[in-house]
Amino acid sequence: MPRLFRWMAAAVLAVGCTLAAAQAAPRPEVIAGGLVHPWAVAFLAEGRYLVSERPGRLRVVEPDGRVGPPLEGVPPVVAAGQGGLLDVVLDSGHARNRQLYFCFAEPGPGGNSTALARARLAPDRSRLEQVEVIFRQEPKVASQLHFGCRIAEAPDGNLFLALGERYSRMQDAQRLDTHHGKLVRLTKDGAPAPGNPFAGRPGALPQIWSLGHRNPQGLAFGADGRLWMHEHGPQGGDELNLPQPGRNHGWPVITYGENYGGGPIGEGLTAREGLEQPLHHWTPSIAPSGLAVLASDRYGAGWLGSLFVGSLKFGELRRLQVRDGRVTEDVVLRGLGRVRDVREGPDGLLYLLTDGPQGRLLRLRP
Repeated sequence: MPRLFRWMAAAVLAVGCTLAAAQAAPRPEVIAGGLVHPWAVAFLAEGRYLVSERPGRLRVVEPDGRVGPPLEGVPPVVAAGQGGLLDVVLDSGHARNRQLYFCFAEPGPGGNSTALARARLAPDRSRLEQVEVIFRQEPKVASQLHFGCRIAEAPDGNLFLALGERYSRMQDAQRLDTHHGKLVRLTKDGAPAPGNPFAGRPGALPQIWSLGHRNPQGLAFGADGRLWMHEHGPQGGDELNLPQPGRNHGWPVITYGENYGGGPIGEGLTAREGLEQPLHHWTPSIAPSGLAVLASDRYGAGWLGSLFVGSLKFGELRRLQVRDGRVTEDVVLRGLGRVRDVREGPDGLLYLLTDGPQGRLLRLRP
């Protein structure tokens, strides 16, 4: 076992708690390297992986770690700043229909915005077929920041898409006539899902599920059907939330963060009546990215149901235990690199992507 990974596996710090003696640190194992700013991983049949790279490429990684050539059929993306080809998820019926969804920074009149596309993976895994953009965030603006872009399929088959407020348009997060700073709920055709809370309200976009978000970078369902979401705060105030229909999560009216360089945002409020409080927040910021709710007991019964959150800022993985509506443990596995994505694989193990020009796909062994 290389010296680096011996150190990584041992470097566990419990914040506000200690790990049980039986709960040893998992061992990071490199599956593949040489990935260019990888952003998301999905799990194909026969032990293969589908990985998105932010510059605008999808690649298949073989079980032995060989990285395939870029797939054909990816539409043009804005690969600048925080933009590019971002999240990718497989349809729940992928084994039967080969369908998948991906979101990306799409160019267009006025600048760019986050778009959601669906496609089919060719039988030989060389290209995307029947590519169709089914949703576009409106309006497009000239910005390279805060695309959000996490996708989750609900148990009922509808899709959730988390959208950033594009940084320069942060006030839009409080408006119902734009998709900026919103969580939207869609059918698999991209139409507003039936039962959305603002459907039929004059001036409101019917796709909106919740509002007042800043830059969401994690979105995942737990085994109990609850939807979890986290988002970046400004120099503090990264948030973990349980978004509910029609709820307002407050940005930028309330926040635990502050302006870059110091000073309050707006009135400097952390709470206001009618606005949701985060379930948990990180101040100072950890720059969270990726989110998994562990449904397996491969790491022991004590980790079953834990939330796992990557940190871009500190190069670590956080394990959160939630009891009675609050986070009771926030445990850190250090030394992994800039963790961009966290997913639970079909084998019940956790898989990570590290962000960088030489990004890696890692598996955490119990």
